[in-house]
Parts: sequence; C-alpha cells; structure tokens
Amino acid sequence: MQAVSHLNQVELSRRWKISPRTLERWRWLGEGPAYLKVGGRVIYRLEDIIEHEEQQLKATQERR
Repeated sequence: MQAVSHLNQVELSRRWKISPRTLERWRWLGEGPAYLKVGGRVIYRLEDIIEHEEQQLKATQERR
C-alpha cells in the first residue's frame, strides 16, 4: 500500500479541525501551506503541510 502524499481541502480541514472555507480564505490571502492546482482541484502535498505545521510550532514557541 502506498502512503498518502497529498490531501485535498476537505481532508486537510479535517486534519486541522477547521472549516474548508478557512483554507480557501488563507489561499486568497496568500497564507497557509503551499498548494497545487491540478485540473482545477486544489491539493496540498503532505511535506508542505508538515513544514507549515513546524513553522507554526516554532512561531508559537518564540512567542513564549
């Protein structure tokens, strides 16, 4: 079985327990993780999601 390497907007919103609309707003604002548009669909590479999570963790730790 091949590991999942991409998540769509709904899958990522479930992972982070946020609304898919939040991800749409972040894309419009140029925030959030990097994404790809393939055939009109938005997908997020797992490596970009993890990188974004790590950046958020570092930012949180720096504020302490």
